[in-house]
Amino acid sequence: MAKLVECVPNFSEGRRPEVIEAICKAITEEEGVILLDHEMDGDHNRAVVTFVCDPKLAVDAAFRGIKKASELIDMSTHKGEHPRMGACDVCPFIPLGDMTIEDAVELANKLGKKVGDELDIPVYLYEDAASTPKRKNLAKVRKGQYEGIRDSIETDKSRKPDYGPAKMNIKAGATAIGVRFPLVAFNVYLDTNKKWIADNIADAIRSIKGGYRFVKALGFEIKERDQVQISMNLVNYTKTPIFRVFETIKSEAARYGVNVTSSEVVGLLPNDALVDVSDFYLRLENFTKEQILEEKLAGANTGTQGESFYDEVASSSPAPGGGSVAASAGALSAALSAMVCRLTVGKKSYKDVKDELSDIRDKCDVLKDELEKLVETDKEAFNKVMEAFKTKDDDQIEKATQYAAQVPLTVMQKSLEVIKMAEVVADKGNENSVTDAGVAGLMGMAAIEGAGYNVKINLTSLQDKSFIEKTKKEAEALISEGTEVAKRIKKRVESLL
Repeated sequence: MAKLVECVPNFSEGRRPEVIEAICKAITEEEGVILLDHEMDGDHNRAVVTFVCDPKLAVDAAFRGIKKASELIDMSTHKGEHPRMGACDVCPFIPLGDMTIEDAVELANKLGKKVGDELDIPVYLYEDAASTPKRKNLAKVRKGQYEGIRDSIETDKSRKPDYGPAKMNIKAGATAIGVRFPLVAFNVYLDTNKKWIADNIADAIRSIKGGYRFVKALGFEIKERDQVQISMNLVNYTKTPIFRVFETIKSEAARYGVNVTSSEVVGLLPNDALVDVSDFYLRLENFTKEQILEEKLAGANTGTQGESFYDEVASSSPAPGGGSVAASAGALSAALSAMVCRLTVGKKSYKDVKDELSDIRDKCDVLKDELEKLVETDKEAFNKVMEAFKTKDDDQIEKATQYAAQVPLTVMQKSLEVIKMAEVVADKGNENSVTDAGVAGLMGMAAIEGAGYNVKINLTSLQDKSFIEKTKKEAEALISEGTEVAKRIKKRVESLL
């Protein structure tokens, strides 16, 4: 499965739908950012928004939401039941698919810096992104809420934010940005309005009071319903499942002569969490998730969505062919170089090259994406030549063939950029990963030479002498320069083996 990231920003606004609509619109402004859900709670005066996207889009999407919230929500006048410290109170990233926790932590840091620098909002990193163990727990980060942080941030050193000014943004407040496992926001209602009962039950089940390790809970009075509520975050539903918490609440409530009237899930939750509940209450025998129709259909769809890139190359179709494979090799070179950077940045023994390799990492990420797109572009260029030949129009054939030569030339140019950075990575990166840098050099050079073949084969079909001469000269220069860089990378790698 490809890398995906889920983001669940919580906003301190649950009574004005138009504000949350404006925030959601800002978040989804860029194509590819998909809004999965948004829910508002008037008593808590809070909204939970859930969106999912490619990791490359996540930081900008979340930033747009935080920026819009800072414009429309005034924390100096905010009132609500839920603990809060900012217009965008929390913004967690949840890695999905092949995305790792480390990838998500990188996003959290990028977003934190952007919010702090551009919006003057103090930012605290929490959970798996926490810069110190003391900030892992969100409740500790948010202790004192908006007013407490406002009054102490400038004088209490422990309140110094990870990003942004050590001064409260009076209107927007402060924001916590983090990385976490998919949690389940779960509320249970009781047939009483006595808040002390809800408080006692919350204490009985929450981790900090000796309850379940992966449960955070608070009691609330919901005046609109004349009931109390136990509001929970189940931070690891696989280790503390919903049914276990629910049964404990029922048992504790019975001690006070009250009953559970209903429960609710706020936002989204993983399918497995509800499967566990069904299995428990139905006492199913030998049940597996594969027996769920939608799960079976999803698996069937995945298996029939199409061949892999390698299968396409191996087929009898002439495209994708060598040009696409060359672009793929360049993308892999960039990916490996970025990987070594990530295995270097943050290590104490490599602190002197942190900024340089961070910059190279970001550039390699961009080049990887560009070369990945060129895999498909090369295939399309070949197909355009075939279409042009069908017209028997010499001008169309000439234009299509020139374009088919320019695409692999672009692959060569970008791959040369990549192996130049791979050389720096081989020289200055984590020595434990030097062979990865070496393979990056080999793959980059293969991309340059392979794309070079495709440039030359297309030139043989052209009539424009000046275009042929100019393109051939540039391709030869790229191969010559790339060869020297690749030799130096190989020499460096082998010196350490």
